Amino acid sequence: MVRPELDQSYSNNGRRGVPKCCSYKRTTVIICSINIVVALYVFQNLYTSLYSYSYQHSRTAVTYTPDQIKKMEESMRIRKQSEPRKLIEIVKNIKQKLDRREDMVELPQPLKEKLSNEIIELLRGLNSGANTTLQHEAVERWRRQKLKEAKRVTRGKASNSSILPAEAGMLAKALEFNWAELSNDIGLWIPVNVINNVHDDKPEGEHDFDDILAGQRLPPECNVELHTDYGGHAVKWGLTHHKESAYECCQACLNQAKNARPDEMKCNIWVYCPAEEGCHSPDIYQHKLEECWLKYAEEPKVTFKDTYSENYRRNHPNAPMVVPWVSGVISS
Repeated sequence: MVRPELDQSYSNNGRRGVPKCCSYKRTTVIICSINIVVALYVFQNLYTSLYSYSYQHSRTAVTYTPDQIKKMEESMRIRKQSEPRKLIEIVKNIKQKLDRREDMVELPQPLKEKLSNEIIELLRGLNSGANTTLQHEAVERWRRQKLKEAKRVTRGKASNSSILPAEAGMLAKALEFNWAELSNDIGLWIPVNVINNVHDDKPEGEHDFDDILAGQRLPPECNVELHTDYGGHAVKWGLTHHKESAYECCQACLNQAKNARPDEMKCNIWVYCPAEEGCHSPDIYQHKLEECWLKYAEEPKVTFKDTYSENYRRNHPNAPMVVPWVSGVISS
């Protein structure tokens, strides 16, 4: 009786059989079902969490009144206006210059020397009276012609050009985009031509010394004479008597004559040095700016007027051409 039961647990080939309740197909279905249930559970938790956060966030969201919104907009406008626009613009310009400098082509030194020599010959060919404006125009015409020639060489259309094909491309780029840097490299600098128009709007008969002498206008009794030096006996030694202007020097002469004692000489000549480099005199002293000499002479005589003579300057090599002193004889 035991034998048949044992035989039923084996298959026809003699191996033990797998019970039908634990087949592979059924096991696969069960595992997939479990995975689906777990996935649904996870999705449900995520959805619940997001919905809960959204609900809480909507409840805690801040609402602003129109007045608060207006203030925030005003604050944003003020902050935008307070931006350092000039500084930002300067930084942008510096960045552009640096970018251009990075793109700048460095020409070989022989080519730079060649360009420099051509410009020198060009400027030498101009008239001796050519001003800086004409020089600028001549150099600009040369640059344009040279640029046109270099571009033709790069395209292979200029067989008789002095520009080498290997240098044509970089030369064209330098002449078109980096002309300022190239001018600096080859030492080309032409100053700007400044034209000063002098407008003489003085009334007729007005003296010119107001434009030269500093300080207040001198009164008529001072009888000021530009580029004039008078002789006479010294009432006040100018080496130690300085005044800030010719007006003050003349006033000192008037005051001395007014307050002088009967036994003293009264000033009737004043001599002032208005030159910053000092004033020349044939004596042994160095006369400096703002020296004020008060003098007396019964018959005042001019020592030097307008310019020193050629004979005087030969004997005094340090003498300037124009007499620097300003003088005057007080009216009685």
